[in-house]
Amino acid sequence: MYNPKDLIEILAGNVRKTRSPFATPRFLTNRWHKGLSIPRDGEALLFTGLMYQFVPFIESVTHYLEKYEDTKAARLMRYGIYQPKRLSGLGIAMITPRKERRKADEILQNISRILVKSGVDFCYKPELDFYTGILLYDLGDQDGFVNHARFVAESLKKAGIRKLITVDPHTTYALKVLFPKYTGIHFDVQVYFELVDFEGGNGEQRVTLHDPCFYGRYLELSDAPRKALAKLHVECVDVPACGAFTSCCGGPAESVSPSLSRGVMERRVEELKKTGEPIVAMCPICLGQLRKSGAEVRDLSEVMARCAGLH
Repeated sequence: MYNPKDLIEILAGNVRKTRSPFATPRFLTNRWHKGLSIPRDGEALLFTGLMYQFVPFIESVTHYLEKYEDTKAARLMRYGIYQPKRLSGLGIAMITPRKERRKADEILQNISRILVKSGVDFCYKPELDFYTGILLYDLGDQDGFVNHARFVAESLKKAGIRKLITVDPHTTYALKVLFPKYTGIHFDVQVYFELVDFEGGNGEQRVTLHDPCFYGRYLELSDAPRKALAKLHVECVDVPACGAFTSCCGGPAESVSPSLSRGVMERRVEELKKTGEPIVAMCPICLGQLRKSGAEVRDLSEVMARCAGLH
C-alpha cells in the first residue's frame, strides 16, 4: 500500500496549479468535441467534469502503481511533489495510448448524440468544463476540494450557467450535494440518461447494470437508467447487490492500494457474471476498473446509442 498522504499531496498540488489531478495539458485531455457541431448556446450546459477523459490517464498511472506497490520503489512517490507539474502531466499523456483516449471520446460523443436525439436544448463550452475536485474530497483533503469547488462554481455562475447536464456519478454528486454545501452556489443538475426521450430496439435486449455507489447509495438514481432502457426495449437483469445495495467496483482504492482494488473488482465481476447477460457500466471509474478483469463491459451510452441507431 502507498502512503495516502504522499498521494494526496501530489494530487492536491496538481489541482492547485493546473486544475487537473494529473496535470495533463487541457488541449490533450479534452478533445472529444472536436469536429462536432454542438451549439455554444442552449438552455443547459453539458458538463462532463472531465472524468471520462481522465480514465485513460488513470489507467496508465495505476499500471505503474500496481507494478511497484510494496517495493522499495514505492517510497519514491513522496518525491513526486517536487516534480514540475506540467512536465509530469505531459509525461503521463505521452505514455497513455491514443487508442484508449479515443474510446473515452466516443462515449462522450455518444452522449451528445443521445441528447440531440432526445430533443434536449443544450450547449457545450469546453472552457467551462472543469474537473470538480471530487477526488480531493474522497481522499480527505477538504480544504483543497473547497478551494477548487469555489473556483468552478463561481466560474459557472459568472458565465450565467444555471442548468447542467452531467455524465458520471462522481461529478453529479459533487455538483448536486457538495457544491451547495461548501460553496453556497446551487445549479439545476440532471444526468443525461434522465433526459432520454426516444424509443428504439436495435441493441441488446437484456443487460446487467452495475450501479455505481454514488448513483445507487447517495443520489438514489438507480431507477432512472432502468426506465430509460425500458423505453428502448432493453430489460435489466439485476444481481442481488444492486441499487442502494450495490457492491463497489474497487476503483476508489486503486491509487492507494492497487492489489486491494483488484480483489474488490474481481469479486464484483463474479457477481455480475452470474446473470449471463452483457455487463453495462455507467461510470468511467467503474468501466475502467471492471474491464481490467478481461470481461466485456460496455458503457450505458453505447447501449443507448445502438438502440437509437446512432452507431
